[in-house]
Amino acid sequence: MKTESATSRTSNPSISRGLTFLIALACGAVAANIYYAQPVVGLIGPDVGLSASAYSLVVTLTQIGYGVGLIVLVPLGDIFENRRLITVTLVACMAALLGGAVASNAAVFLATSLVIGLSSVVVQMLVPFAAHLAPDETRGQVVGNVMSGLLMGILLARPISSMTTDLLGWRAVFAISAGLMLVLAVTLRSVLPERKPSTSVHYLVLLRSMGQLLVRTPILRRRAFYHALLFGAFSLFWTAVPLILASPECGLSQVDIALFSLAAVAGAFVAPIAGRVADRGLTKPATAFAILTVVACFLLVFASGGHVVAVLFVAALLLDVGISCNLVLGQRSIFALGAEIRSRLNGLYMAIFFCGGAVGSAAASVVYATYGWVGIAWCGIAFPLVALLYFLTEMVPGRPATAE
Repeated sequence: MKTESATSRTSNPSISRGLTFLIALACGAVAANIYYAQPVVGLIGPDVGLSASAYSLVVTLTQIGYGVGLIVLVPLGDIFENRRLITVTLVACMAALLGGAVASNAAVFLATSLVIGLSSVVVQMLVPFAAHLAPDETRGQVVGNVMSGLLMGILLARPISSMTTDLLGWRAVFAISAGLMLVLAVTLRSVLPERKPSTSVHYLVLLRSMGQLLVRTPILRRRAFYHALLFGAFSLFWTAVPLILASPECGLSQVDIALFSLAAVAGAFVAPIAGRVADRGLTKPATAFAILTVVACFLLVFASGGHVVAVLFVAALLLDVGISCNLVLGQRSIFALGAEIRSRLNGLYMAIFFCGGAVGSAAASVVYATYGWVGIAWCGIAFPLVALLYFLTEMVPGRPATAE
């Protein structure tokens, strides 16, 4: 097995299409773990002894675990051998999924939900690992391809969970995914090259350095702020849209709403394209396109009154294209800053924009209840407009470049 250090590898980096596909597949399979419980939480809750008011804890604790993992686990990629770190985290994910599959009470299941989210951050170890292996001129393309797999995993998680539960029960969802994590751990352990980071610091020093990185890295702050705002708009839309689709004005069934959500597949297809565009040095115009596409989504919703399903579907397509495009552009920009800090940068980037998503989700129910779909449209427009105003400061003469 070939061994590569963080410094020596950069002299002749390479990654085959087959390995790129495998990493993308792994990212999709792991990311799906975060979403499997969402469509079947009504079955999980009573089975493990949760009260109806506590059902949402299943999803909430998984998301909390993921957020914590972005800060405390993902940065380990900058100081520990990456292949071993990925393998160990996948094994932990497998164990947590098995625990969820056999849990007989609420406390055990909720604890496993937290660990499932915590260990699922292995996807954010795999993405910078792929970036390490890619040459500079195709790094955006490789990241885009890997992110495409991740997005497909998120997209397919809910329907797979629903169908498997219907055939075999909800516990089978967790058991089957646990088996898949084991297969991935063994496979990746066999095919990934070793990568030993040249950085050697104490873990607590590593964590403290993340604050310094945020202060001293304007590209990270800028790209994270752009995507926090766009992801806030994304979460606002996808939290509110099921409410309007199920309302008497639209009258869609739950199956119809599930089919509507397939609009998100557009994001999976646009991610590799965004990576190629970034590789050609067109990050700034592509960023403008991404932000304006999200603005167009909510302008379309506002003009339609929010009650025409076909128009909402087109709006969803535009939204997912803009979000996926900007996500890949941001990662391409921060991954160009240096291999020795890439994992910490990715952890910070993801954590910051997830905070934006939390704000969007929290605002959705309040805005919709108070102002209806018109309020959602105006709020949705506001998020990307703020990002656009900040983006325009990149055009100020004499300002240092902030994107590759």
